[in-house]
Amino acid sequence: MFEPLLQQLGLSKNEAIIYEALLQQGQSSVAQICRVTQIHRRNAYDSLKRLSERGVVFEVLAGREHHYQAVHPQKFQEFLQEKQTRLQRALPHMISLYDTTPHPNEVYIYKGTEGWKNYLSDILRVGQPFYSLGAKGCWLDQRVSHFYPHFQSEFQRLALPAYHLFDTEVSTKCPEILTQVGPNFRLLPPHASTSCCVDVFGDHVVLLSSAVPGGFEHDFSFSVVINPQIATAMRTWFHLLYDSLPPHSSNGNAVGTITPSPS
Repeated sequence: MFEPLLQQLGLSKNEAIIYEALLQQGQSSVAQICRVTQIHRRNAYDSLKRLSERGVVFEVLAGREHHYQAVHPQKFQEFLQEKQTRLQRALPHMISLYDTTPHPNEVYIYKGTEGWKNYLSDILRVGQPFYSLGAKGCWLDQRVSHFYPHFQSEFQRLALPAYHLFDTEVSTKCPEILTQVGPNFRLLPPHASTSCCVDVFGDHVVLLSSAVPGGFEHDFSFSVVINPQIATAMRTWFHLLYDSLPPHSSNGNAVGTITPSPS
């Protein structure tokens, strides 16, 4: 039940299995632990030794054979707090090193939900106007939607301008997207819909594939290009398209023109 979480907190697979078994069984001998967990005795001893060294499990003297017992699960909260404290101490120097290292032109790939978090964090960190061409509101995808409220809150706090050119299907398949982005959006004509979208912020150009209105089809990744000239060109083309399309109202009729400010 808790094995995946315990591994995320730093335990190995065997350590997580043994700790959870001790939570369920209470004080147990090595023989009992091996029987319940199906872990080989030698491997169990190695795991129990590491768990003891970390203070997650302690020995209980009980006759000839030592028994083991799990410490209170609150111990893992202490681990997280200690890591957070160490990170906060080191972070200013790490940021300084990152910021003073040249990053003139880079190309890399973010994958999956953790890549999505990195991508949204980049938008907040760069802190520049955001443009999305072929937008589909992928933040509604259940695999990534849990992180979006935090991002949206920070985005609004920073008062970052955002401009979207949505695929026209968005207005019928997931119209709630259009209520979340403010007035600065347009709908592309039907023949311009694709399975890709391009986002631009600062000197970042992010290419997303396998996208559909409200999410992604299967596995998803993002190709990130950091290049000031390419980013400037993409913004120029974005403005050209944006200014050529009528604004969209709730009834589908055009409303007054809103031209995005240049970045």
